[in-house]
Amino acid sequence: MATPSSQTDSQPARKPVQTGSKSAKSADSAAKTTKTAKSRAPRKEALHVDVILDELDRLYPDAHCELHYRSPFELLIAVILSAQCTDDRVNLITPMLFDRFPTPKALADSSQEEVEQIIFSTGFYRNKAKNIRAAAKKLCEKFGGQVPQTMPDLLSLPGVARKTANVVMGTAFGIPSGVVVDTHIGRLSQRLGMTREEDPEKIERDLQALWPKERWIMSAHRLIWHGRRVCFARKPSCATCTLRPVCPSEEAKALP
Repeated sequence: MATPSSQTDSQPARKPVQTGSKSAKSADSAAKTTKTAKSRAPRKEALHVDVILDELDRLYPDAHCELHYRSPFELLIAVILSAQCTDDRVNLITPMLFDRFPTPKALADSSQEEVEQIIFSTGFYRNKAKNIRAAAKKLCEKFGGQVPQTMPDLLSLPGVARKTANVVMGTAFGIPSGVVVDTHIGRLSQRLGMTREEDPEKIERDLQALWPKERWIMSAHRLIWHGRRVCFARKPSCATCTLRPVCPSEEAKALP
C-alpha cells in the first residue's frame, strides 16, 4: 500500500481555486454552512446559564412540585392525571381518589366507571382512568406494589412517558434521571435561548448539556415556578422580570 507521501508525489499538483469560479463558490458556501451550524449550537457562556440558574435559585428558594401527594404512588398517579390539566385541578380531585383507592391494589381492583366519575374534570378521563388502573395493576404484579426507582421500569408503566418518569425520579426519590420538560420549561428554555427545539426529548437533551447535573431537579422546579408567576405564555411580565438583562427573547428586547 502506498504511503501518503508517495501518493502525493505521484499525483499532479492541484490547481488553486480561482476567485469567482464555481469551485470557489462551493467552497465558500460550505465554509459558511459550517460556520452557521457552529454558531447555532447553544453555548453555556454566551447564554449566561449560570447567571440564570443562580437568579432562579434566589427568586424561588422554596420551589417544589405543586401537586399534592403523600407517597411515590400518589405522586405517580397525580402526574399522570396532570397531563393537559392544571395542578390545581388535579389537587382538587386526588383527595377523593386516594381516599377511595389508597393503595395500588385498591386502584388496580377498581372499576373503570368509578374512577372515571372521580377524575372526570381532569380531561381525557377515559384514557387516564384506563392508564392509572393499568399502572396500579402492573405495580402490584411486577414491582411488589412499590413505585420503581429506575427510568426503564417507570417507562414500562402505562401512561408514563419521560416527563412523568423524571418528575417521579427527581421529586419522590431525589434521583436526577433527566430534566423535566413540561409546557413551561419548553417555553422558557426557548425564550432564554437554551434550545431551538420543539420536541420535548430534544429540549431535554439541550438542557442536560447546559445545566450541571446536580441542578437538574431544582432548576426545573424553579423554571416552572417562573413560568407560572412571571413568564406567562401570552403576556410575559418582561418589565418586572429580573432575568430580562440576559434574556434574548423578542418580548424582552422590545422594552425600553
